[in-house]
Amino acid sequence: MQVLVIGSGYVGLVAAVGFAEAGHVVIGVDIDSAKIDQLKRGETPIYEPGLKEFLQKHLEAGTIKFSSELREGIAAADATFICVGTPQSDDGSADLTYVLACAEQIGSAMATLRPVKANPLIVVDKSTVPVGTASKVAATIKSMTDMPFEVVSNPEFLREGNAIEDFIFPDRVVIGCDTDFAENVMLELYNPLLRAAKQKLPNGGRWFRMDPQSAELTKYAANAMLALKISFINEIANLCEVVGADVDFVKVGIGADHRIGPYFINPGPGFGGSCFPKDLQALLKTGREHGLPLLSLNATVEANRHQKQVLTRKLQQHYNIQPHIPFPLSGKRIAVWGLAFKAHTDDIRETVALELISHLLHMGAQVSVHDYEAMPNAKQIFGDSIQYAHSPTDACINADALVICTEWPQYATVDLDQLAFAMNCRVMFDGRNLFRPDNMKAKGWTYHSIGRVTVNPDRYQNL
Repeated sequence: MQVLVIGSGYVGLVAAVGFAEAGHVVIGVDIDSAKIDQLKRGETPIYEPGLKEFLQKHLEAGTIKFSSELREGIAAADATFICVGTPQSDDGSADLTYVLACAEQIGSAMATLRPVKANPLIVVDKSTVPVGTASKVAATIKSMTDMPFEVVSNPEFLREGNAIEDFIFPDRVVIGCDTDFAENVMLELYNPLLRAAKQKLPNGGRWFRMDPQSAELTKYAANAMLALKISFINEIANLCEVVGADVDFVKVGIGADHRIGPYFINPGPGFGGSCFPKDLQALLKTGREHGLPLLSLNATVEANRHQKQVLTRKLQQHYNIQPHIPFPLSGKRIAVWGLAFKAHTDDIRETVALELISHLLHMGAQVSVHDYEAMPNAKQIFGDSIQYAHSPTDACINADALVICTEWPQYATVDLDQLAFAMNCRVMFDGRNLFRPDNMKAKGWTYHSIGRVTVNPDRYQNL
């Protein structure tokens, strides 16, 4: 099939190479000509494991190409995917400016380029959009052309760091449409991926058809539920610390209940990224518009706001920082491991590390950082106000403390003795619980983690 993907950002680029891998012919469109030139060279504007390799594979095969002109692919397209940004407005709602601009361009191109006897064009909302967007997109296109089309909602459920695998082996595909014709087109697009997923995953490749409004809400509800689980376990972790419990035991105990499950109950310093914060605000805005306050989601947002300060609070307590004392960390060097909001991505949007570093600089600390992918993005924000290290150990040279913000698996395998030799003090604030308190105690570290006992070697002999 012929697929037109509008928008070559995170969702659009993954969708484009994913459909090419499924055997379709894809044209990716973006108004950013520099990005298009980059993609034509086989270079990706974002980091995602496997993305560059798939891109280069299908460029060489000729099954994917890129253009800055939407009109280039509209005549032959069986389906057109809208994958442009929906930034958060001041009131928390999703800004549909780019989505509706795409719809207008699609309608205009259809009116002049689409063959008269062509099948209805399937226009797919792949961007995360609020309930009712399919109707707005349809009305916009209809105002531009009399050519047949149908708008379908097809939300993405991609995990950053696992997006390629999630697209090629989907656990489920949700389709919101009104006709069997639209469903059959979408089935033809996804069938190779559904078959592959059913072979690989125990419950993979599930297909769900519903109305467009339900599909639109499903995306927001899924992210809201995951965010709620994260905030809940973080609250329990904070309680563990004050009552002397160990959250590692608690999460195993509750995760064994099949109604709860073991996923998304790892405590940490709060969630960030491009999806959860923005989608929660958009869902809360939808609730307010319909007179429903969505109290549990309000609590989730507030709990996460508080949790994103947890590492700063632990630092302040450790150094006995008093309010209104200027530059209380002057002369201290703090190393920070991890800038991305999660491992295997370079995405620093809404990340805990950005807030932490800002606080550290405000308190007068010297800051050195390391991340495997996100340092170029961080440098656009902090410039030369912080130091960027080539390795985790380099970041810790002459450091008075280490703070871990991102769960890169390489950090968990570091040689703690070598690390201690590089640092001025054996002090660690582990926001991802990468190490065990008993092991850190044995190696003489002052060790702060989330939801577990704080280890202070000064209390013990021979340390």
